[in-house]
Amino acid sequence: MATAQPSRLKYLSLGVLVVQTTSLVLTMRYSRTLKEDGPRYLASSAVVSAEILKIFTCTLLVLMENNYSVRAMALLLKEEIVNKPMETMKLAVPAGIYTLQNNLLYVALSNLDAATYQVTYQLKILTTALFSVSMLGKKLGLYQWLSLLLLMAGVTLVQWPSESAGEQKVLTAGSQLVGVVAVLMACMSSGFAGVYFEKILKETKQSVWVRNIQLGLFSFVFGFIGMMVYDGRSVTQSGMFQGYNAITCTVVALQAVGGLVVAVVIKYADNILKGFATSVSIILSTLISYFLLNDFNPTSLFFLGAVLVIAATFLYSYKGKPASSTFKV
Repeated sequence: MATAQPSRLKYLSLGVLVVQTTSLVLTMRYSRTLKEDGPRYLASSAVVSAEILKIFTCTLLVLMENNYSVRAMALLLKEEIVNKPMETMKLAVPAGIYTLQNNLLYVALSNLDAATYQVTYQLKILTTALFSVSMLGKKLGLYQWLSLLLLMAGVTLVQWPSESAGEQKVLTAGSQLVGVVAVLMACMSSGFAGVYFEKILKETKQSVWVRNIQLGLFSFVFGFIGMMVYDGRSVTQSGMFQGYNAITCTVVALQAVGGLVVAVVIKYADNILKGFATSVSIILSTLISYFLLNDFNPTSLFFLGAVLVIAATFLYSYKGKPASSTFKV
C-alpha cells in the first residue's frame, strides 16, 4: 500500500507535467509574438514573478503539512533554512542555473519558431542522461540508450519543419543564431541543474516544498539582480509589471506551477522520465496547433515520429524500473 501511493503520484505528476508544458510553450510563444500597443512585458520580470508565486505557493503547502500552524511552520523553516546554512547554500548552484535557463527560454522563443525551438530543446534529454550517469552513477542499459535515440529521432520527425510556401518567416541569421545558442545553453543548464537537484532531493528526507522555498529564494535573488542589471532602466521608467496582461499572468502561473510539478516528478520518478513527459507534450502541442490554430499540416513524417516517441517511452519504462530502484527516497 505504501508503494502504491508514490506510484500514483509519479504518473499523476507526469500527466500534469505534460499538460503544463504544452500550455506553457503555446502561451509563452504567443505572448512573445503578440503585437500590442505599449511596451512588451520584460522576460526578466516574468522570471522573477514566477519565483515569487512559487515561494508563496510552497509556503502555503508547508503550512498545510503543519496542520495550518503558523508557529510550527516558522520553526520548521528556521530549522531547515537558517540553522542549516551549508545545506541551504547547496541550492544556490541549481537556483542560479535555473534562473539562467528560464531567461534563455524567453530569448529562444523570441528568436526561433516553435518547431525549431522544440526540436532543439529536446537535446536536454540527452544531456540529462549523461549527467545522470556521471553525477548519480545511474546505469543505463543498451535498450535505454536505444530508447533515447528513438526518442530524439521521433521528436525530430514530428517537429520537422514543412517547406510550405505560405509559411515564410523572415528571420535574420543573427536572430536565428541567438535563438539556437540560447536553446543549446538551456539544454546544458537544464541537464546539469536537474540532476544536481535530483541528487539533493533523493539524499534527504526533507519536504520537497521546503526545498523549493530554499531554491525559490535563491532564484528570486539571482533573477532580481539580473532584471536590474539588464532591464533596470525600463523597470525604473515603466515599472516591473509593464506590459502585463492576462496572457502574461498565465505564462507566469504556468512557469511557477511547472517548477513544482517538476520537483514532484524528480522526487517520485526521475529526471529522464520527466524528459519523456515533455516530449509527449510536444506531440500534443503539434496537434493543438493543427486543430485549433490551423497552422500545421501533418505529414507521414509526423505519424512516423509519433510512433517512434511512443515506442521509445514504452522501451524506457520497461527497462527503467530496475535502474531507478537503486535510489532510496
